Amino acid sequence: MNRRDFLKLATQSAVFAQLAPFFTAPANAAGKKELRYIPEADLNILDPVWSTSTIVQVYGHLVFDTLYGFDKDYNVHPQMAEGHVVSDDKLQWTIKLRDGLQFHDGQPVLAKDCVASITRWDKRDFMGAALLGVVDTLTAVDDRTLQFKLKKPFPLLPMTLATSGSNMPAIMPERLANTSPTEQVRESVGSGPYRFVREQWISGSRAVFEKFAGYKPRSDAFPPSYTAGPKIAHFEKIVWNIIPDASTAAAALQAGEIDVIEMVGADFLPVLKADPNIRLLPRTTPNFAVMRFNHLQPPFNNPAIRRALLKAFDQRAIMSGTFGEENAAFWQSGVGFFSPDSPMTTTVGLEAFTSPRDVKKAAEEIKAAGYNGERVVVLDPVDYPWTHPCTLLAADTLKKVGLNVDIQAMDWGTLMQRRLSKEPVDKGGWNVFLTALSGMSNFNPVGHVGLRGNGNDAWVGWPTAPRLEELRQQWLDAPDVATQKKICEEIQKQALIDVPYIPLGGFATVSGYRNNLTDMQLQRPLFFTMTAKG
Repeated sequence: MNRRDFLKLATQSAVFAQLAPFFTAPANAAGKKELRYIPEADLNILDPVWSTSTIVQVYGHLVFDTLYGFDKDYNVHPQMAEGHVVSDDKLQWTIKLRDGLQFHDGQPVLAKDCVASITRWDKRDFMGAALLGVVDTLTAVDDRTLQFKLKKPFPLLPMTLATSGSNMPAIMPERLANTSPTEQVRESVGSGPYRFVREQWISGSRAVFEKFAGYKPRSDAFPPSYTAGPKIAHFEKIVWNIIPDASTAAAALQAGEIDVIEMVGADFLPVLKADPNIRLLPRTTPNFAVMRFNHLQPPFNNPAIRRALLKAFDQRAIMSGTFGEENAAFWQSGVGFFSPDSPMTTTVGLEAFTSPRDVKKAAEEIKAAGYNGERVVVLDPVDYPWTHPCTLLAADTLKKVGLNVDIQAMDWGTLMQRRLSKEPVDKGGWNVFLTALSGMSNFNPVGHVGLRGNGNDAWVGWPTAPRLEELRQQWLDAPDVATQKKICEEIQKQALIDVPYIPLGGFATVSGYRNNLTDMQLQRPLFFTMTAKG
């Protein structure tokens, strides 16, 4: 029996015994009213302003709403906003809220809630920080009107307030938005189409969302598209079942016990593709895998060691080993520091990733740079479908160049907390973790979390890279797209010097659906177009 036959047998037989604890009703009981979904990881943070994690952002778009949204072509549209008026000198933006907006606790959404929410968010998000840098005042004029007065024109304001893919500019009640931006909001009160049912939340097992009767969708002429347009709650309830084992998840989908797997394990793509009751959907939002360094602790506080590693990492080998050569249509190598196929992607300097690899030379340079056997703690999220195998492959490369690697296994939620530590490794700190950068925020250097070089205020890893910061500001001040693209070429050159992270390749998240579901979102799972038939 070959490996694929074994996997198929596993998904159809032995693992069925593992399914019982996850489900409370037979498959046909839910009908059209309940959607059963397996997310890519466990939900253990309820604050989409505080966390950049994809799982938290997907939760965020169910429970919260934003002033503006993007359609599938990344055009910006008003969302909670009815519209805006800009003064002739471009220094004043007046935004009016739609009538009838309501929070899940029954209170109306007021302009003061939006002001407090934006004021907290712009201290967490890099696009928000760019907006904060030009805002003179942000005030609530009346219950439905908020007003920005700017120090200089900022035409990206609506796009910034539509940010997707990093910290979400979620609108929440003023009393929650007044929480310090360095602390998590632990109460879930939004104004989105679904409310989070906290009393049914079992961390590590399930999360439940119920249709919010008080939600008033937009009445736009165009259908719901990405985060824009009318958000229609077609299901009375959405239940997230947390099943980290890929074989158990595949078996549940095949048995009809669940309706959607957000991220199908690579080994099970051929199995599910062959099932006539299932459809596979590659997401169109580009992702790229990165190995992030802790720049505060040795040995990766030494830029010469980081640069030496560029010679050793083989993107094609890592992508193939993670996702399978048979799934090559869903991944790519030859990826630089910007999202693959995004507007600012450049080939300048790409030979650093595409030229022949030289592990021996990398090892020699690391030794010459002063490496002295320091322990390298690699955080390994064993419950994450692609990150776990990719982490093991990356750790193997680190070992080959002579580093003293300590792989520490944990779940994704623990990693999310652990990576916040700036302590040395002997006090619970870390040196390396892998993650994916995705979404529109990483299309340009302003919102790109991985390319900030502002030290302790940067994304986890905290690189200090003054030249990257200078180029980021130049991009923001550039007069046209052509100039911006030239600046991005310089940013990629500089990133090869500072090495804030190592790009490991691009990939598409592939979701699995029962074939009675139609109209799935291509960008990410937002649930506002999906319906069930039959």
